[in-house]
Amino acid sequence: MGKRILDDHDKWMREDAAYREAYEAMGPEFAVAGALIKARAEAGMTQAELAVALGVKQPAVARIEAGKNVSLKTLEKYAKALGCRVKIDLVHA
Repeated sequence: MGKRILDDHDKWMREDAAYREAYEAMGPEFAVAGALIKARAEAGMTQAELAVALGVKQPAVARIEAGKNVSLKTLEKYAKALGCRVKIDLVHA
């Protein structure tokens, strides 16, 4: 993100309760997206390369990495293509 966007985000998190609530509600999606992108980067693969390994087009990888409505089966395929496995933890709130 650019500095201006980060500055705006910080301001909105402090000053806009509705923005903060919506952002925090997306925490799990951000966590999934971050973990997927990190694993791909650590594997040294681009989205295009991963798409070839998965037998899909690059935009499909981008949608998976957005972290929204991703099935466990899709996560497992993604992980396997990177030489990883899926691990899920449930924690008390």
